[in-house]
Amino acid sequence: MSSNPAEASELSPQQQNKEAQSNGNGSAVEPSNASSSGLPTPSAVPAPLTANESLADGQQDDTALVSPRHMLTGKQEHYLKRELVSEQVRWEISELNSPTALRRFGAPFKSDLGEISPLDSELPILRYIFVHHVREFPFLDKAKEKEFWQDKLQVFLESFASKNISSSEDRLEETKRRKLALKAQKLVELMMVSGVRTSSGFEERIRFSELEIVDANAIDTGVLSSMPEGNYLHGWDVNIAGVRITSIKRNIRYHKHAEFLLRVKRKGEKEYFVGRRYGDFSKLYKDLRLELPGKVLPVLPKKNKTSTTATGLFGGGDDSEVSSISSVSTQMVNKDAQPNGESGSAGGISRFLSVREHRRTGSSSSRRSSPRRSVDDHRSDSPRKEENVMLFRESQRISLRAFLRTLLQNPQIAHTKAISDFLTHDPTTLKDEDFEDIAQRKKMDEKRVEEQKKFYEIARKRAADLDVYMEQFRQDIVEHNGLTNLFKEIKEKETIQDLSIQYQKFAEWLRIEVAATIYHLFLAEDNSPELFAQAKKIHSLIPYTIMKNVIRIANPAAVMSNVLDIFLAQPFGTRSLMQRIFSLTLNDGIRSVQKSIDALAAKIGDPVFVDKLKQFTDGDEALKLAIREEAVQDDVDIIVAILRSEQIYPALNADQVTRLYNAYVAFNSAVENVDEELKQGAQLFSYLKQLMKLYLRQRDKSMMLNLIEEPVTLQLFRDLFTIFYEPLVRVYKSANVYNSVTDFAVFVDDLIQVVEKCRDQDASADPNQTVQAFIDLCQRHEQHFYKFVHEVHTHDNGLFTQLMGWIEGILEFLRHGPKNGTLDINALFEGAVESGAIEQDKAIDEINKLIAWQEARKKWHQDKTRQKMAAEGGNMGSDVVPGGFSASDFGLDQMDLEDMQYEDDLSDSEAEQEVQEEMDPIDAERRRRAKKQDRLRRNAGEPTKPEVSEVHKLKDEFLAKLRQVLAQ
Repeated sequence: MSSNPAEASELSPQQQNKEAQSNGNGSAVEPSNASSSGLPTPSAVPAPLTANESLADGQQDDTALVSPRHMLTGKQEHYLKRELVSEQVRWEISELNSPTALRRFGAPFKSDLGEISPLDSELPILRYIFVHHVREFPFLDKAKEKEFWQDKLQVFLESFASKNISSSEDRLEETKRRKLALKAQKLVELMMVSGVRTSSGFEERIRFSELEIVDANAIDTGVLSSMPEGNYLHGWDVNIAGVRITSIKRNIRYHKHAEFLLRVKRKGEKEYFVGRRYGDFSKLYKDLRLELPGKVLPVLPKKNKTSTTATGLFGGGDDSEVSSISSVSTQMVNKDAQPNGESGSAGGISRFLSVREHRRTGSSSSRRSSPRRSVDDHRSDSPRKEENVMLFRESQRISLRAFLRTLLQNPQIAHTKAISDFLTHDPTTLKDEDFEDIAQRKKMDEKRVEEQKKFYEIARKRAADLDVYMEQFRQDIVEHNGLTNLFKEIKEKETIQDLSIQYQKFAEWLRIEVAATIYHLFLAEDNSPELFAQAKKIHSLIPYTIMKNVIRIANPAAVMSNVLDIFLAQPFGTRSLMQRIFSLTLNDGIRSVQKSIDALAAKIGDPVFVDKLKQFTDGDEALKLAIREEAVQDDVDIIVAILRSEQIYPALNADQVTRLYNAYVAFNSAVENVDEELKQGAQLFSYLKQLMKLYLRQRDKSMMLNLIEEPVTLQLFRDLFTIFYEPLVRVYKSANVYNSVTDFAVFVDDLIQVVEKCRDQDASADPNQTVQAFIDLCQRHEQHFYKFVHEVHTHDNGLFTQLMGWIEGILEFLRHGPKNGTLDINALFEGAVESGAIEQDKAIDEINKLIAWQEARKKWHQDKTRQKMAAEGGNMGSDVVPGGFSASDFGLDQMDLEDMQYEDDLSDSEAEQEVQEEMDPIDAERRRRAKKQDRLRRNAGEPTKPEVSEVHKLKDEFLAKLRQVLAQ
């Protein structure tokens, strides 16, 4: 370190910081040098963060970057900026629900106050994104300001906002608009936090080195789901280890059935076996539907009675008794005496097995008459290694195992009574032939896993050979105008061989990536046979020739334009056909809902209850908000708050209040206890909740009907069609896209042949041949795909160039930030301290608490990720082929990206919500509470965000600085 004060003062802030770090005490400079160089003394510089004094395991840096001239460290800067940005984004997105939001937005939307300057916009973040990344999107950049943005889109959106369509608070569930708002909030926050940088240059995130361990050993973890044992899923290690044949007498004669032997093990307990027939799996599926109503379950595999013949499972010269004897369901046959039949599927192992459908011949039937055959029964003149193994119902075993493990991957399903009964009830004792059958099938599973590892390892090595070229390709793409240059070359060069060397190597890397994906989908997984069979069936049904000729002869643009004219025409000012269709549908729905409302009102038997719910539904937002807040404060159901409210006339009398509260208590008791007697007492409150839901649904339909009948809706629909559809149709028509239909059909035919051939290979097949087969498949058809992209780009009238320019505009913002410069967080903070707007110590303490919370949160999520990997068999999403891009290539910080993805998406799927809509109110409430408890259980131990108030006092000054940075 320099001991000369003059030299120290000439160092750049970054160099001074490095010098400070070498001291190991967190100060900018030594005390003896600080005063002489005119820099602040160490007492003026905040001490290192409390969060860093006792760092979590695995943290890389324990020294916070700090400029000697500033109050805040780099870490404090970043998390203060992030907190303020997050609050602003949340407020702006919530403001979009207001009918006046666009009037405060600024250009291109009109305002009562005239044109609003970017420096005066109340929504500066959304205004910046709209002006630079929405309005400039290809197609939309041609839209006229007044005719489209102001007279149509703004009028439509303001009309929609004024309709007050029911919200998540009304329905006690997340609406699609709410989900969309949350995703938009995360995306915008990530974009602003990454793109808008601080002026000091010392911005720093919390980093954990152990986070990178997740991607280690991707090949081993990627195939763990196929392992016969050791794959624990939420406490269960389950494998369908074998298949036995059982005989059941029906009327006169015996019938043979397959019983699947499940090996079950829980951590810390001994393993045991249970026997289950296909009908038991079907019963499990039905029981889960009853226990978890509305839960989306994986499809139960269809019954498959084919058997599989495997070659090369036994090493030559093995004369042990185990290898000389097979079970009832594992038959040894001579290669020269293989039964003929159609190909069966072996669920992924068949790529190194010879697969044949087993048809019972007289000889095989006679063999099966004895459960244990003598050695002489299967002697032949052929060597031992030439013998085959006939595996009864092997394809069904693999597909049911995939089904069962998919169920167990879901924690809610894994802890159900149905799963517990299925896996624990009535354990069975195995016979000698069962152990032998299990041993053979385990050997096949192990060989299948080994083949997967070999395939992925070969693919990785081949992709790794391209690393030098891929690095050059990455640099070309990441640099300014990289995507534009790539598509410019595609437009100019007619074949892949004409491309530059780095682009050719990228095509080669992509070929390996696609080959590995096809292999994974149709061969590697337990459910691959089912997926492959579905793909074949769909392919056989598609009329490719008819599709090609229709696209070739017809003019889609003209057809769609004429069809649109028919639906949107308004003769003599009457309603259009489309309006009539929508009106008819919505009116039918409104009438249907009204019938249900009348029926419920009769059951309730109190017109005051019914009328008060109706008034609330039709009331203004201020009334609804007040009653919702009252319900939350008093911890009562919204129905109780509505009916007892004096803001809605008339007030309830004493008898009505007693009846209401008795029904409410009975309802809560019925939800918490499955008792039919309690359920009967709760019927009144159930009817009230159903009525409330019907009123909301009826009002929503009425509001949508009003919106559709407004003239601006049809005009907007026509404009959007003209803007987006017609240019695309012109491009695909001029590019002769119809030829690509034939190319795709030929590719799928070829893919089916390759997959079937690899499935029929035996165990001695070279994995290199399997890898090469899929790479060759992609290579045979890659020129057709390239030709499609080339033809479309050649006739796109500059569309691709515009699209690439638009994408690069976003990347430019993420990499370098807005053109107006950076955000000086330190100046903001120091100015607020000097003016007395905030207390320095209190604000810094709040910032440090936010950092400590983020650090603890990262550690909690890291531990949770490890636990999940341990329970589910590792990182199933890891890439086994190297060479991809990272978030940092596009200006996104990986730590910020992970922070935004921390919150698990626990919301219901659309299918689950549709089922819940039709459920009994008691069952629906029971399910809602169960989901709430499940959320609490899954998030148990997660650090809670500290309460902060002092830093939020910076909001006004921060907003002013943010407007200056984003005003362009």
